[in-house]
Amino acid sequence: MTENSTTIQVHVVRHDDVSAVTVSGVLDRVTYRGLRDAIIKAALDEPRAVIVVVDKLCVPSSSAWSVFTSARWHVSTWPDVPILLVCERKGRRRTIASVGVDRYVPVHPTYESALEAVRGHTLQVRRRARAELPANRLSVGLARARITDWLTAWDRRELIPIAGTVATVFVENVLDHTIGAPVLVAESFGDAVSVAVEDCSQHPATRHEDTDRSAEIVSGLAIVSALCRTWGSTPTSSGKTVWALIGLENRI
Repeated sequence: MTENSTTIQVHVVRHDDVSAVTVSGVLDRVTYRGLRDAIIKAALDEPRAVIVVVDKLCVPSSSAWSVFTSARWHVSTWPDVPILLVCERKGRRRTIASVGVDRYVPVHPTYESALEAVRGHTLQVRRRARAELPANRLSVGLARARITDWLTAWDRRELIPIAGTVATVFVENVLDHTIGAPVLVAESFGDAVSVAVEDCSQHPATRHEDTDRSAEIVSGLAIVSALCRTWGSTPTSSGKTVWALIGLENRI
């Protein structure tokens, strides 16, 4: 897959369970967001790790290296996929370290050393499912049915009521506020279950209350916030992903 952002190119190749990303072109204020979103999108596909090779990247201002820190922050809670950089030039690695990027995104001199670091970490098993839904109200019932099927298969039945409610809110928001079809994603990892919905809108999901009847009308996202461990809206190159993390403490 190759994505273009004015003067920057991002090439993503999946090698087994790792996404290898090669970046070339100029990283500046014009291309910053496009690169960030492309890295986030690679992480949202939930590989074991995203390894970004930056040797062909031109960075006129050293502060622009923070794009990789920004991408990591966006995925640090969910799906918590590590991002690593590969940079052969020692001087450039010092520059990256000087702006604090390596505190959040490890920097390696070779792709092989980065891959070895990834392989050296024992990961818990992730179970993940994805379904494209129609752009109509049938999606709400289909989303709840998929959540029930997936969590039953994963032996997480106790979280079905909460997860189904979250899926309903997210799907309804896509149908009400965008013109595209929702894509439902669920994952079981460790002690938590995540529910996410992808859409084609670049506008981040935010809570909105009825200003005239705030005591009576509560937004769906306010309900999600009350029911879940945490939730967020993550930008992608094609829109956004709205997600929620549900723990055992959220059971009803």
